[in-house]
Amino acid sequence: MQLKSIIEGALLAAGRPLTLEELGQLFDLTDRPAQEELRAAVDELAADCAGRGIEVREVASGFRLQVRQELGQWVARLWEEKPARYSRALLETLAIIAYRQPITRGDIEEVRGVAVNPNIIRTLQEREWVRVVGHRDVPGRPELLATTRDFLDYFGLKGLDDLPTLAEIKDFEQVNPEIPLAIDEPPARPPEPAAATPDAAAPAGESQDAPRTDDTDEADDAQDFDDGGPRHD
Repeated sequence: MQLKSIIEGALLAAGRPLTLEELGQLFDLTDRPAQEELRAAVDELAADCAGRGIEVREVASGFRLQVRQELGQWVARLWEEKPARYSRALLETLAIIAYRQPITRGDIEEVRGVAVNPNIIRTLQEREWVRVVGHRDVPGRPELLATTRDFLDYFGLKGLDDLPTLAEIKDFEQVNPEIPLAIDEPPARPPEPAAATPDAAAPAGESQDAPRTDDTDEADDAQDFDDGGPRHD
């Protein structure tokens, strides 16, 4: 009983996930519980939280005590300022990296069909959701991008296997049309008539298949990005 209470207090006070090893370090060597005892106490605490407004969630960095996600719309009102949504361009880029990692910036542009604003990659790296894990062995040696443990922790995932399927994401897109996630390659657009605009014809030597620049979503991504996700404090 006391062991479970100690773990509950530690998870509440830490404000971050704690591993079983870190929980074990709360005790002296002479009376330190075994890993099996700690895990059993965590599981018992999780069972005690059933039907309550909080839960014990296992994520990539360990265990944490958090408000249940379904209560977010009410708990979020504790903060006066309304957080901005993540931009569509940033979400699409993050989703492509998560599902196709490791991946280069050129690969992302091929999937999205638009040029990736450097501010998006920089913002994801500053947030420590994305990092460089290597370089592709091709001319230019482009960086290979992948998600981080902080990405998994923030979205409440234990590992990449816990990511929703593409079918589930498409269902989510129908429920929240404001921030669709384009995972699959967009269908090819029919060529526009040459006389549609004065600039319809591409300059000599320029590829017709080069990614277009997204002037609507990506230009202000650094400003549009905000911590609008669930809070676990």
